[in-house]
Amino acid sequence: MMSGGINFGIDQICGNGLNFTIDGFRFVYIIIAIFMWVSCALISPEYFKTYKNKGRYYFFFVITLPALLGVFLSGDLFTTFVFFELMSFTSYVWVAQDEKEKSLRAASTYLAVAVIGGLFMLMGLFLLSSGTGDIRIAAFLILIGFGAKAGVYPLHIWLPKAHPVAPAPASALLSGILTKSGIFGVIILSVYIMEGDLLWGKTMLILGLVTMLLGAVLALFSIDLKRTLACSSMSQIGFIMTGIGMGNILGEEGELALRGMFLHMVNHSLIKLVLFLSAGVIFFNLHKLDLNEIRGFGRNKTFLKIMFAIGALSIAGIPGFSGYISKTLLHEGILEGAHILGDGMTSAAEWIFLFSGGCTLAYMIKLFVSIFVEKNEDEKIQKEFDEIKKHNPHTKRGYIGKLSILSILPGGLVLFVLGITPYFTMDRIASLGSTFLCFTQKEDFHVNYFSLENLKGSAVSIAIGLLLYFIIVRKVFMKDGRYIDRWPAKLDLEDLIYRPLLLMILPAIGTFLSRICDNLIDAIVVLLRKTIFSDKPIPREYTEGNGLTHLFGDSLDDIHRALAGSDRDPVRSYEHRLAMWYLKFSESRNIISRSLSFGLALASVGLLFTIGYVIYHLL
Repeated sequence: MMSGGINFGIDQICGNGLNFTIDGFRFVYIIIAIFMWVSCALISPEYFKTYKNKGRYYFFFVITLPALLGVFLSGDLFTTFVFFELMSFTSYVWVAQDEKEKSLRAASTYLAVAVIGGLFMLMGLFLLSSGTGDIRIAAFLILIGFGAKAGVYPLHIWLPKAHPVAPAPASALLSGILTKSGIFGVIILSVYIMEGDLLWGKTMLILGLVTMLLGAVLALFSIDLKRTLACSSMSQIGFIMTGIGMGNILGEEGELALRGMFLHMVNHSLIKLVLFLSAGVIFFNLHKLDLNEIRGFGRNKTFLKIMFAIGALSIAGIPGFSGYISKTLLHEGILEGAHILGDGMTSAAEWIFLFSGGCTLAYMIKLFVSIFVEKNEDEKIQKEFDEIKKHNPHTKRGYIGKLSILSILPGGLVLFVLGITPYFTMDRIASLGSTFLCFTQKEDFHVNYFSLENLKGSAVSIAIGLLLYFIIVRKVFMKDGRYIDRWPAKLDLEDLIYRPLLLMILPAIGTFLSRICDNLIDAIVVLLRKTIFSDKPIPREYTEGNGLTHLFGDSLDDIHRALAGSDRDPVRSYEHRLAMWYLKFSESRNIISRSLSFGLALASVGLLFTIGYVIYHLL
């Protein structure tokens, strides 16, 4: 059913069946979702030309879209949860598409994070809908599920692993919009459930800052094109989370932060569409992603160079490009928080924000220079790259087809237009989110994006980025003219913590506790059997049967005498045999009814009926 309102209040977690609604925020993201799906569909024929199991990819490509739309159109948290979990399972296939060992491992990580997050989310929903327990605990449980999909630290582990192995069109969708479904959930929690909760707001802010900084640092270290873009996505999610945190902390004064957060969501979706599809063009030409191996590929490829540059400059927040507008609003929100609250956290947030922005510029310069400016260290390979512009031996034509151009060009043009017309386009888009984000638009609202103060903030990030590139990237992360991955493999959180914890430590603890419980239950059963439920002699009357066995058995014996013409042996008579059967049945019945196991079995049946009753009423 369609709902005219938004039912995310604590008393309206679960509506009557599935509930849907529409507002400006949702409208914008429905348009973005359809736009991104069409763009990725256009490039897919050329990208998947040499792939197997293309039909499987297209099937899950199609059914993931309505699942995602169901999330953004959901009118209550239960509806959000249903479509959110459906989307997680359908998109899992994207990551495992090529069925290589690395892909399957990344897919298993993606699915494990999604399933575990979903279980926590369901637990939180039950707590909220039942009205029992602390609301804050329930909200944090739900946050685990949404934060996992968004790629928020420390549940980000799937993101840097899934994107490098997933097909580029899938990576564009995973990074550009599926992560936003997680952010959508975090917004619901922050705006509707935990509104005005200072602890919650500061937690969102801290998670945002850590995710922002760690993602930027990981991207700076990376020498794999798609991994760099994936870590960049993690960092940009941190920028968005920072806006959510500041909006929650500032309350009615948080309009700037919430506007910046929404616009950065929109920008990041479009930016990653352009960048990942551009990376896809490189991959289906070379089937490589290492910067040392693809180095120099784009030197004479003007279209690809322009599109990648628009995406890179936008995400780096360079004035004149769309990312600058959203980052300026986020920066203004942080400054407003520092002014109002005057605490050390918000002051530190500004410098983490500016440094992370500098890292963004540094790693995007690294990507652009290596692919489009520098020459490959092998002259023969560089000559082959230059010749691919007119004829690619893999595609039997130029390096990019018309449909692939059509898939990338609109996204790049939209980013360019947004950047040069912020007052006409981006301010209006931000205003569309006011109903869902619950901020009151001020009549005199106006931000001078190109004021000296705002340009100064951007200049600080640009200066940091240039220093990081020329000092760290060129001096530390390069050796003998080659890019070196300096990130210690031992710091991989999945191998260091999560897999040992989930596959070794927790199972071992669970086994140990299960054995204790098993032995304890056995001891209790034995104790009860020897005391309260001790075995007793079977009552005397059972040895002789009962009235029914006597009546039925005697009748059978009479029939036998009439037919056989003689009496049967009393031991073999039907009356005696039925009495013995009744004796065994009565003894078994009494043993079972007096056992603890029978009681536990009845409790389990009762629990199943209770769960069934709850699910029935939720649906």
